[in-house]
Amino acid sequence: MSQWEALWLAVADEACPCDSCRERFHAHLLAQLVCPGRHTLTSLITTGGRQFRDWTADYSLYAKQRVHPDALFRQVRREIEEMNPPSQPLVVALDDTILRKTGKKIPGAAYRRDPLGPAFQTNLVWAQRMIQYSAAVLGPSGEARMVPIAFQDASTPRKPRKNAGEEEVATYRETMRQRNLNALAAAKLGSLQEERAQPGEDPPPLHVVVDGSYTNRRMLRNLPPGTVLIGRIRKDAHLNAKPDNQKPHGRRRIYGEDLPTPEEVRKDDRIPWREIEATVGGKRHTFRVKTLDCVRWRAAGEMDMRLVVIAPVAYARRPNGRRLYRQPGYLVCTEPDLPLETLLQEYIWRWDIEVNHRDEKTILGVGQAQVRNANSVESVPAAAVAAYAMLHIAAMKAYGWSGKPNTIPAPKWRKPEKKKRASTQDLVNELRRELWAESINPRHLTDFMNRNPSGTKPVKCETDLCSAILASTA
Repeated sequence: MSQWEALWLAVADEACPCDSCRERFHAHLLAQLVCPGRHTLTSLITTGGRQFRDWTADYSLYAKQRVHPDALFRQVRREIEEMNPPSQPLVVALDDTILRKTGKKIPGAAYRRDPLGPAFQTNLVWAQRMIQYSAAVLGPSGEARMVPIAFQDASTPRKPRKNAGEEEVATYRETMRQRNLNALAAAKLGSLQEERAQPGEDPPPLHVVVDGSYTNRRMLRNLPPGTVLIGRIRKDAHLNAKPDNQKPHGRRRIYGEDLPTPEEVRKDDRIPWREIEATVGGKRHTFRVKTLDCVRWRAAGEMDMRLVVIAPVAYARRPNGRRLYRQPGYLVCTEPDLPLETLLQEYIWRWDIEVNHRDEKTILGVGQAQVRNANSVESVPAAAVAAYAMLHIAAMKAYGWSGKPNTIPAPKWRKPEKKKRASTQDLVNELRRELWAESINPRHLTDFMNRNPSGTKPVKCETDLCSAILASTA
């Protein structure tokens, strides 16, 4: 709890300039983490014990832009850069996600593609679209943990009616171009590099790890200075070699001869495979890769890139079971001189942003607040994600990168040696214990294992309040 308070005090004035609002916002951030029910604003107010007071100020906190979650994210990013080695570039994974909504009058909500739908059918859900940026905190053995450093609204305007005027349609189309996911992401990365740059110096190195939806023309041609992008590419992408023997007259050539597609490179026996080790899930694994240097892609213009083909990885669903294979991977990197080991390891780190999305939605209930004010729609989920980021940074500073709180005993069926680090639910339970233990019953926390009844007859199962609140696991 002390580490959490230190993070909050470092940026409290910037996150909330008003004294009365600052205390209320701090209570909301803690309630976002320990609230046992749905994470609506009414639940946050009730968790803080303010349900019998005037709640207008709690809603105005977000509706009138009296809080600034971006200040919390800036402090989290500074802490991450201090925890990493000085020579390590900041590795940022970005991905978009949706927050399901029910109200039809919520600003920015629209019908979006359901990512959880089956592959053979495109389902639509009413949701709000957001972009998350998570930075890697390096561990002791080549692992990394992704911690959010920004949560950006990426909603789009409502489509005009059929009988709308030309001016309204033109405004809608221009707004849609500006609200494009890649345009928003490139602009956010540019502002991030401006914050990190020292006056009169070049921005420090930034490595951005993305999936195939962000590896395109708009993203590649608008990368800020000092930024290296590592992303997936289509298996049938049209690639070219770097041109040579430029003619003294005429237009300068940008693309050389055609190269085989990534899929053809994988099947070409003339290109040798190389074995590279990387850390996945706390263990070292060997990957087989092929690479082509100084590749040019028409989406990137004159930028020299590196193509990396990853062979399918074998796995078995059960011991001594049938060997199955995953899909091959095709990556491009805008820095041809980046070592293959570093390139592959940083892309593997990207998976942790999917864990961020799962924890934020299932444990912290990000997006459950059905607010209708345009400012609240953006700031309420951003504040919840900022609280999630501060929780993990405070835990790493208190227990170390792989440390876990041990105050609450683990269930008997859990094997401690298999758990490499503390989960979000473990940290939430520990925070609940620090805040609520004395109010519930302190003797329960010291006598988890010895509460058998003295009689020999079976008794009815009674709900244990302490276990239900403090020792719940996801």
